[in-house]
Amino acid sequence: MYNLKECHHLRPLRTAKQLFELMRRKQATASACAKEHSGAVTHRLPDGPDFQYFLSHGRLAPTAGPVAAHCSSGHGIRVFFEIHGCQMNTSDAEVVWSVLQKEGYIKVDKISLASIVLIMTCAIRESAEHKIWERLDYFKQRRRKEASANNERLKVGLLGCMAERLKDKILDKEKMVDVIAGPDSYRDLPRLLRQVESGQAAVNTLLSKEETYADIVPVHLTNSPTTAFVSIQRGCDNFCSFCIVPFVRGKERSRPVGSILNEVKALRDQGIREVTLLGQNVNSYCDATERSISTCHPPSGLISGFRTLYKPKVGGLRFVELLEQVSNIDPELRIRFQSPHPKDFPDEVIQLMRDRPNICKQLHLPAQSGSSQVLKAMRRGYTRQVYLDLVHRIRSIIPPIAFTSDFIAGFCGETEEAHKETLTLLKEVGYAFVYAYPYSMRPGTSADKRLEDNVSPADKNRRFKEVTSTFRDVALKLNQKQIGSRHLVLVEGDSKRSSSQLQGRADSGTKVIFPKVAGISRGGSSNSKVEYAAPQPGDYVEVLVQEASSQTLYADAVCLSSIQDFAARDRQTARRERDLPVVETHTAVPSN
Repeated sequence: MYNLKECHHLRPLRTAKQLFELMRRKQATASACAKEHSGAVTHRLPDGPDFQYFLSHGRLAPTAGPVAAHCSSGHGIRVFFEIHGCQMNTSDAEVVWSVLQKEGYIKVDKISLASIVLIMTCAIRESAEHKIWERLDYFKQRRRKEASANNERLKVGLLGCMAERLKDKILDKEKMVDVIAGPDSYRDLPRLLRQVESGQAAVNTLLSKEETYADIVPVHLTNSPTTAFVSIQRGCDNFCSFCIVPFVRGKERSRPVGSILNEVKALRDQGIREVTLLGQNVNSYCDATERSISTCHPPSGLISGFRTLYKPKVGGLRFVELLEQVSNIDPELRIRFQSPHPKDFPDEVIQLMRDRPNICKQLHLPAQSGSSQVLKAMRRGYTRQVYLDLVHRIRSIIPPIAFTSDFIAGFCGETEEAHKETLTLLKEVGYAFVYAYPYSMRPGTSADKRLEDNVSPADKNRRFKEVTSTFRDVALKLNQKQIGSRHLVLVEGDSKRSSSQLQGRADSGTKVIFPKVAGISRGGSSNSKVEYAAPQPGDYVEVLVQEASSQTLYADAVCLSSIQDFAARDRQTARRERDLPVVETHTAVPSN
């Protein structure tokens, strides 16, 4: 039987006769390609269904996967990537570029040079979608001008979450886009783009229960010569009532560990010094491939007090084993991860973070609200106190841990008292950074079906501003306490404000700015001869903090260093302090 899934990717066809005519044209095109490339195509396509089949079966159901005659490729077609949203979209764009690069496409850094612009979209909030609609309107006007001037018309592709959620609405907007591809259809982009080149719109937004792009090595797209993102899983099973991710990215599935390790090693060999492991819920990672099952540990189970909506996975290699193997690749390669869900945080992960100097002591722990009532409506699976108990336990194991978090202001049913509970949680935990947003109802989510969006826009915006203001006050006090302390900074490049300064990130994730110097010593060197060098992007520099704002530490460079040397000196300092007589102790006791 001829594979007919391609038909499913197109705009809906209304008659069986149209479907039959489409398949006839497809076969004719494939035959022409075979004649043109007789040395490349040596097999004959099987006979397709006849007209009676269409009459008796009506619309065709999708089959296992697209089959396309590869009779053409990118052939130097210029593509520009426009990325919106989270780090996962950056990672997805790197997968897309890997797929297209092999087909002969050329990436350009200016839209004016492009034949095709691919927009990686975000659907997590209404404001994110609004930005995409504005961009589509811009491209629509541009394409009209190009058509009136008889110039080559720029082709537009919409990729990612918004493509999946709004495909029907986008298709109804005449001539706004040429190709639509959901998060699980990036392998199919070469075929879709070939279809566009032939003058047809092309769509594939089918979600998959298996796709992880494990066999595709992403091609680095960001301008950073020192940091990179590595996706370890796709989709989500949590179904928080406010979140659309499970509906636009599908069920949670983990990428095989071998594929992840190979990508991290390749990035290390390219000079990358910091890798962030990405996923919607990284600490529920579970590689259940055959190679892993026999060596895995049993699941730890949920932390006491937490609940989940789905059945915990049994077997498979867990996140703690993955994190351990990644950290073993290179002791001088920094490792971060985000975002974990508070419910999946066993002590084994916390202890590994404590024991491995190259796993950063920074933890993104999304709270979303400080009110147990609101958390219940959000279907988060924990109360305020359970969340705080986890924070205190992590701090007891890793005292210098820096917490970051997500908060939603004005969720359904949030009262002023509930909002104040969020403000007190911000103060009690003491977050180094917070991502906060006014709530926007997402169609199709549990909240959309069950709850009333009854907080006024004015109250949402006011509460959002109060969350942001409270966080900045807390962060300023935390950073001011760092004055006089030393930090290990990974140099990223020149400061955005001055070419006479360098900027980088401390282990905590806080931005650090310090003046350029002609040469500083290499600390911790065992050589009798002291080495001097000017810090460069990718170097680790020990700095002494002199000033602080709520978001930035301002420091002086002390010496060039390394993760292992800095950790060794930290241990020596701690041992010396333990041996000193105790004169006065200042211990921060969490408020109840």
